[in-house]
Amino acid sequence: MITTNQFKTGLTLLIEGEVYSIVEYEHVKPGKGSAFVRTKLRNLRTQAVIERTYRAGEKFEEAFIEEKRLNFLYRSGDLFYFMDEETYEQKAIAKEDLKNTVNFIKENTPVTVAYFENRIISVNPPNFVELKVEYTEPGLKGDTAKATYKPARLETGYILQVPLFIENGDIIKVDTRTGEYVARIG
Repeated sequence: MITTNQFKTGLTLLIEGEVYSIVEYEHVKPGKGSAFVRTKLRNLRTQAVIERTYRAGEKFEEAFIEEKRLNFLYRSGDLFYFMDEETYEQKAIAKEDLKNTVNFIKENTPVTVAYFENRIISVNPPNFVELKVEYTEPGLKGDTAKATYKPARLETGYILQVPLFIENGDIIKVDTRTGEYVARIG
């Protein structure tokens, strides 16, 4: 059991049958009344962030999360096949368990899969990936008075906003946490 005195960022707790990770916490000792702890918690299954307040000394069950690194191999329908880097065992993960990770993975992309009680609770791609632009409208010459963007479809099917100088076939760097363009690689 974990008490509120042992809270730290990143700690995983089991609250009301759901697994939460502590995003922020603050111990508050008001002049009058008893101390309490304000927290921001991220539900690891839904990624929703909630705010909760707990009395000082309240106890919680720690959730033990197992993380494995897997490499994406191929897709077949709504199943994505990955290989465990340690055991070379193949695992199939359903598209709904991957959520928006499907927008950023191509063959040989490593991902980190978090398990709780042998259930997948999250699949996280690297923070930055390099993807090829499959299609984007050509930019207009001379239209550079201000930072303007245009939509581009990547090799994974994901559509994002890119600067006007990006062309079909360019390789770009994408931040998987925000889904935004970072830089042109080549």
